Amino acid sequence: MSKLALTEKRNPDTVNIDLMDSYQIAQAINNEDKKVAPAVETQLRPIGEAIEAIARAFLKGGRLAYFGAGTSGRLGVLDASECWPTFGVEHGMVCGYIAGGDKALRFSVENAEDSAELAEQDLTAFNPSPDDIVVGISAGGGPRYVLTVLEQARKKGCTTIGISSNPDALLQKFSDIFINPVVGEEVITGSSRMKSGTAQKMILNMLSTGAMIRIGKVYQNYMIDLRLVNAKLVDRGRRFVSEIAGVSYNEAAELLNAAGNNVKTACVMGSKKCGKTAAEKLLKANNGILRKII
Repeated sequence: MSKLALTEKRNPDTVNIDLMDSYQIAQAINNEDKKVAPAVETQLRPIGEAIEAIARAFLKGGRLAYFGAGTSGRLGVLDASECWPTFGVEHGMVCGYIAGGDKALRFSVENAEDSAELAEQDLTAFNPSPDDIVVGISAGGGPRYVLTVLEQARKKGCTTIGISSNPDALLQKFSDIFINPVVGEEVITGSSRMKSGTAQKMILNMLSTGAMIRIGKVYQNYMIDLRLVNAKLVDRGRRFVSEIAGVSYNEAAELLNAAGNNVKTACVMGSKKCGKTAAEKLLKANNGILRKII
C-alpha cells in the first residue's frame, strides 16, 4: 500500500464527532477551520510569486486556466466565472475546467479524476500557449487528471502552478510554483471539501484578485472595471463614480450613461471634466491604470 496522503488521514480530535450534539459538532468544525488561515499564511511567498506570474502573463495577452477534479475543479470554475463581472475581463481570459465537464459541477462523474484522456481533451480545448498560466488544484495532489494537465502544459511552455494540501503531492513535480497550505487531517476523514477546499478558495481569491490589481483593474480598493449587469451593480457603479470623481450620485449616473456604462471612463470624465473620447485617450495612454490619471 502506498503512503497515505495527509488529506486521507484520520483526525484524532474528531474521532467521537458522531457522539456530539449539534453545538459541539459546529464547535469541532469551527476549531478545525481556525487552522486554515494560518496554513495559507505560510504560503504567502509562493502565492505572491504566482500573482506576479499571472499578472505578467495577462500583460502579454496570456490567459489563466484552472484545472481540478471534484471540489477543487468546482472552486476553479467558480473563481474563473466571477472574473468577468467583477473585473470586466473578456470571456476566455480566465478559464475553469473540471474533470468530467459541466455535468461534474452538479454530479459526481465516475473515474473522471483518474482519466488522462479527459485531461488531454480539456487541455486541448484550452489550447495553451507559452504565454498562458495553468493551475492544477488538488487536495491530495495525485489525480491523474491534474497530473496530466500540468505535465502536458509544461511541455507546451506554460508556467504551471500547483495547489495542494498534501506536502507529498505528486503534482509538485510538474509545478513551477507549488502552493502547499498544510491544513491537517479533515474533520471527516478524507472529506477534503472542508479545510482543504476552504484553503483553495482563499488562495484562488488571492491569485485572481491579486493579478487583477497588478494590471490596473482596481483603483484604491474599488473594482473599477466591473460590469453593470444588474440593479445592485448599477448602484455600485454609480457610488464608485460618485466617490472617486467627487460628484453627486445623480451626476455619477449621468456620467455613466455618457460613458456607455464604463465605470473607469466615467471616473476620468468626472475627475478631469472631459468628454468620453478624451477620457478614453487618457486611459489608453496610461494602460488603463486610473492611479496614473487621478
